[in-house]
Amino acid sequence: MNQLRLRPAARAILVAEEDRVLLVCFDFGHPAVDDRTVWAMPGGGIENGETDEQALRRELLEEAGLAEFELGPLVWTRSHIVPLGHGRWDGQTERYYFVRTPAFDPKPRLSWAELRAENMTAVRWWTLDELETTEMLFAPRRLPSLVRSLLEDGPPASPIDVGT
Repeated sequence: MNQLRLRPAARAILVAEEDRVLLVCFDFGHPAVDDRTVWAMPGGGIENGETDEQALRRELLEEAGLAEFELGPLVWTRSHIVPLGHGRWDGQTERYYFVRTPAFDPKPRLSWAELRAENMTAVRWWTLDELETTEMLFAPRRLPSLVRSLLEDGPPASPIDVGT
């Protein structure tokens, strides 16, 4: 039996004033991915030798232009199976960190051509009301209720598995 090749990843639950949450949009356009357009927390794969924090600092700069932030606690974990990296990975294990930040205008450091090559097509702030009323698809699927719980109850004592 073959072992699954799961890429380690770190993501940030970026929350600004008025409890707005920054999300990035991925459009996979691949027949193996049922839900091709999905909104998710910014972040991504951890490169060899990187810590979670180093990976997040690199990813948040690339995807949102955020250079300065204080990394908060690890609050969620998630594993999912979906082909990644042109078949190099069978899926991904993700660790989500809570980050409070002053509001900023997202300006990715990577060009949009580079971001599109990684399937990213948009970045924007969402209010909790928008998250809870849109027909858009999120990863994890329960993202609106998870964010509400995090904002109302604070970070959990230990990370929770948020499922698919």
